[in-house]
Amino acid sequence: MKDKIFGVLQRVGRSFMLPIALLPVAGLLLGIGSSFTNPTTLETYRLTSIITEGGILYTILSIMSKTGGVVFDNLPLLFAMGVAIGMAKKEKEVAALSAAIAYLIMNAAISVLISARGGVEAMAENSTTSALGITTLQMGVFGGIIVGLGVAALHNRFYKIQLPQVLSFFGGTRFVPIISSLVYLLVGILMFFLWPIVQLGISKLGGLVLNSGYAGTWIYGIIERALIPFGLHHVFYMPFWQTELGGSMVIDGNLVQGAQNIFFAQLASRSTQQFAVSATRFMSGKFPFMIFGLPAAAFAMYKAARPQKKKIVQGLLLSAALTSIITGITEPLEFTFLFVAPLMYGVHCVLAGLSFMLMHIFNVGVGMTFSGGAIDLLLFGILQGNAKTNWIWIVVVGLVYAVIYYFVFYYLITKLNLKTPGREADDEEAKLYTRKDVNEAKSTNNQDRVSALILNGLGGKENISDIDCCATRLRVTVNNSDLVQDSLLKESGASGVIRKGNGIQIIYGPQVSVIKSNFEDYLDHPESTTKAINTHQKKESKKAAISPTVIYSPMSGKIVKLEDVEDDVFSQKILGDGIAIEPKDGKLFAPCNGKITTVFETKHAINIIDENGAELLIHVGIDTVQLNGTHFKSYVKDGQTVKKGELLLSFNMEEIKKAGYLLTTSLIVCNSDDYQELNITTSDMINVGKTLIELK
Repeated sequence: MKDKIFGVLQRVGRSFMLPIALLPVAGLLLGIGSSFTNPTTLETYRLTSIITEGGILYTILSIMSKTGGVVFDNLPLLFAMGVAIGMAKKEKEVAALSAAIAYLIMNAAISVLISARGGVEAMAENSTTSALGITTLQMGVFGGIIVGLGVAALHNRFYKIQLPQVLSFFGGTRFVPIISSLVYLLVGILMFFLWPIVQLGISKLGGLVLNSGYAGTWIYGIIERALIPFGLHHVFYMPFWQTELGGSMVIDGNLVQGAQNIFFAQLASRSTQQFAVSATRFMSGKFPFMIFGLPAAAFAMYKAARPQKKKIVQGLLLSAALTSIITGITEPLEFTFLFVAPLMYGVHCVLAGLSFMLMHIFNVGVGMTFSGGAIDLLLFGILQGNAKTNWIWIVVVGLVYAVIYYFVFYYLITKLNLKTPGREADDEEAKLYTRKDVNEAKSTNNQDRVSALILNGLGGKENISDIDCCATRLRVTVNNSDLVQDSLLKESGASGVIRKGNGIQIIYGPQVSVIKSNFEDYLDHPESTTKAINTHQKKESKKAAISPTVIYSPMSGKIVKLEDVEDDVFSQKILGDGIAIEPKDGKLFAPCNGKITTVFETKHAINIIDENGAELLIHVGIDTVQLNGTHFKSYVKDGQTVKKGELLLSFNMEEIKKAGYLLTTSLIVCNSDDYQELNITTSDMINVGKTLIELK
């Protein structure tokens, strides 16, 4: 039961990400537009002669402000549609339409009951609002979430329903908006009587939180960070940001509820003299540790790395640190030390909570759209002026945090001998837990390789119940978690895998949405899926063979059975059958006449299609993608026709070995299932140009 609840909460949390993803763009428009149409800002920066009311530039900025504001004004509807899309298993566009219809009908029903009761004047003070021109109860994003969750449940239950012949036209997906309309007409009536009670409870709880003082802010910050590994932080902070739980305030005559809504309403208001710290206390604490603290922790990890591995981890840590500084996306760094040193993550949570409390103490009034990066700090802190935001304290505290994070993390790493990036054994891969393998080639073959790894790691298509993603994680619900193989998922480029019952979170970083799209496309091709599922099975019946083909050795060296290669992708024959060679020298030649389909961007691998149809992958070394092309030189390009024995690649064996990588080179026949026989040489040693594989 506990695991099921976690699985539901995980899916709810990830479904918030679609509407949340709109906020940075809307915030940029509102932030820039409101800032530079505000008389105080114009006078402060002496722009009154450039930006004048009624002028072209002023009009453009006003449009930006209004278009950004309209997103925040209609968040409940966006959450209704976004949550429905996130929770729906299939036919998501139908769920979105149904949610919009249900939201309108629910509020229309409430509006009629308000009129019947005697109108707005007869309702409790500040309990009503206008949504899309409909007078309704002030439910905020809770109203949207209620609609989104309910419609998704109805959608998943009825989108395949078959009705009697006479009503068959209304079956399937057409039935979903119909049943949603009927159900939410009744929900609207129920909410009219139930929501005022809920409002009272939320108001009391919000008052308790707001009156808890600095200690309450610290606890909020600790919990928000502590829930990151479980993917439940969105579920935790969203009510504070978007509902009365985070406070309420009358701004320009309108009641605004929720910390983030209050901040952006004040941002859009010309009467704002200082931003409400009672609201920004739930946001501004992120800036010091995201812009200063965590990058300093990355520097500590670099300094603690072994000398021979510093060059390898330098680029990885720098990339993750810049991501944290600029965008406020911290998971590439946080998950790096979470998985190798949970104690360090615990210290980080305490320091993060303290950051929230310090920003509260120093009355910092800087809000945010999504996360605490430099972009939000510039727009919602610096450009607003220190008098309105006290943003300078972010820099002061941040610099202190940089020192604390550096020395605390360096001490823990060296004292406890923690295996942070660059401190692994010589025969282990030095990596940050957002590996660049996922982007190692732009080709479809590489996308399919990653997708095949994910599919096998999740136990095959039949084991997958639901797929979605948040900002950094692929979130999957499986039928049997025992079939999930963490090692294969990490080979696909994942920084880590979190399990909770049948809920699986695979952490990839900011590129996860692309991985998800590629994976879903891959699942839509039955031939690829079938091949992946049957990786470890020999089929009793084979397809008709393509033309007989001889593959010649691309290099001289010692023969290694594919099963003995120290890489699960090749040893488990996920990409196909084949053979491997320990090279004698650093040259790779064409094993056949054919066409180069892909020279990987990192130059360590090549795809070739033989003139008879054999699809070959030649991969030099184990995890050499991490070298990013260093020590490799390519002599061919995509689309080039080659002859047997033509030089394809050269590589510096000594330097690659010195960097800590094995040179075992795998030659894979990616369409080996198309052949009835695959005969591999029985020699222990082989010279370049000699027969290696015969395909029949």
